[in-house]
Amino acid sequence: METKVNVGIDISKKSFDVAIPRKEKEGYIHRRYSNNIEGFTKFIKDLDPTSNCIMEASGVYYLQLAIFLHNNKMRVCVVNPLTIKRFSQMRLIRAKTDKKDSAIIAEYGKIEFPEEWIPRAEHMLQMQQLQALHDNLIKQLSSLKNQQEAFVESGINNEFGAKMVSDEIVHVKLKIKEIENELVKITKKHHSDLFERLQTIKGIGKRAAMTLILITDGFTRFTNCKQLCAYVGLSPRIFESGTSVKGRAKICKMGMARMRKLLYMCSMSAISSNKSCKEMFNRLTERGKNGKLALIAVANKLLKQAFVIGKNKDMVYQEF
Repeated sequence: METKVNVGIDISKKSFDVAIPRKEKEGYIHRRYSNNIEGFTKFIKDLDPTSNCIMEASGVYYLQLAIFLHNNKMRVCVVNPLTIKRFSQMRLIRAKTDKKDSAIIAEYGKIEFPEEWIPRAEHMLQMQQLQALHDNLIKQLSSLKNQQEAFVESGINNEFGAKMVSDEIVHVKLKIKEIENELVKITKKHHSDLFERLQTIKGIGKRAAMTLILITDGFTRFTNCKQLCAYVGLSPRIFESGTSVKGRAKICKMGMARMRKLLYMCSMSAISSNKSCKEMFNRLTERGKNGKLALIAVANKLLKQAFVIGKNKDMVYQEF
């Protein structure tokens, strides 16, 4: 079915604002609905069957509506909020209201016509939620350890406070372990073969393999390795202008900091166990590159090795 109507949706926790193009003249009809199943049902009754529904990936608030529209055969596009922000700045739009934002999103859809959004499998969403919880607990654990150290360094004998922090550290560590075990359980249930094959890459452990499977939807999300490198934030960023400005190339960090950090840790292991990574590291350091830059290059190589194995169902790691 041909898509003719680009509908902009600005979504928040309790409601969402919609900009629907007028049929016979320019401009938009503005409507607001509650962000629940009742509001979704009213909204879809007001939609043309050929509508292209564009919304921002606003935390978790967009997800239920996006899935509802997709299940009702509507075309849905979920766009990075930064993309909409830059689009608005480019058009020199200064007003910032929910009504205006929905119209800007509709304009973006009309001009750019972004690709259709397909919901992730339920187990992937479960893994995503558990990963977010895991990250929060890791931050909490770091904060508690800092507090524990502060008690020691203060020289004050605060037995009650020290015991409270110590007990909480034990509790948080236990919860982190439980989440990690559940993530392994889900991964093995749905991606057992891929999970094992990724771990044949020397330097890639369980946690890295699980995270790679999660961010790539089992290596179905990206068609080539350049896309994956860009998503993670390991692509080189060239800084040049005219003939006088030639900055040093750096990695573009507009990606997943967690995955970059994990790959960096993996690269430390890989330079002693992974032949091709070790050769690359030695070659770069011999040319005068510092160790950190060389490890980033190794992390990039590990990502490429993982992509090759992830895309080829019968392949395991070999020294390539």
